[in-house]
Amino acid sequence: MLFDGASNELGHGIGVVLISPEGKIFSLTTKLCFECTHNITEYEACIMGLQVACDMRIKKLKVLGDSMLMIHQVKEEWEIRDAKLVPYSQYVTKLSQNFEKISFDHVPREDNRLADALATLAMMFDLNLECELHPIQIRKRDVSSYCMNVGNDNKPWYFDIKQYIKCREYPYEASGNDKCTIRRLAMNFFLSGKVLYKKNHDMVLLQCVDEEEAKQIMTDIHEGICGTHANGHMMARQILRFGYYWTTMESDCIKYARECKKC
Repeated sequence: MLFDGASNELGHGIGVVLISPEGKIFSLTTKLCFECTHNITEYEACIMGLQVACDMRIKKLKVLGDSMLMIHQVKEEWEIRDAKLVPYSQYVTKLSQNFEKISFDHVPREDNRLADALATLAMMFDLNLECELHPIQIRKRDVSSYCMNVGNDNKPWYFDIKQYIKCREYPYEASGNDKCTIRRLAMNFFLSGKVLYKKNHDMVLLQCVDEEEAKQIMTDIHEGICGTHANGHMMARQILRFGYYWTTMESDCIKYARECKKC
């Protein structure tokens, strides 16, 4: 079970992700309609997850959260100095007695992204308790969207956009929605001769490259004069400074930097 809480001026939200041994995922999110601290949202998220696990008659549970304070307090390794957290800690202990085996462990925030996203999503909603609330559906599409499609039938990911800007032509099999997407994306690109550029927010033109060119750029960045002395974020920023653009963008650059053997 993964859990997380989020708080800011928009409100307070909590998210829980239950993962079965077979890999099935059950996600829950709730907005807290009362004023509380961030530590309380963490406890509320954990309690919601434990209650659902009890209702599902789960007997063995591994609880993971990125709140080091809460995890250590529940394990009675740290003292609880905030009186408001004492009832929460006691209730977590009470719920834990319903399981044959339960453990609490801390995980880094980057390993708890789904629960964090659910908590943030709940926090952003402006709920109207007088109206019926419909469940949020998260689906995975089998068809790649244009903004993430790096390669397509040995053509660069920007081929359709370039063709539209150059000739005002759409792909033969393009639907009405595809044509609308191409027109919208083309507004952010600029064609100079045979080279396509992406218009950056600061009016800097970023040269569009295909998959092979992107791999070569990544190799030059990590093994060339730049070296790998910088962390992932700085490496990604350096790549973008060179004026290149491809659809994997900064998140994949950071992932590549972390996985690189020289990092």
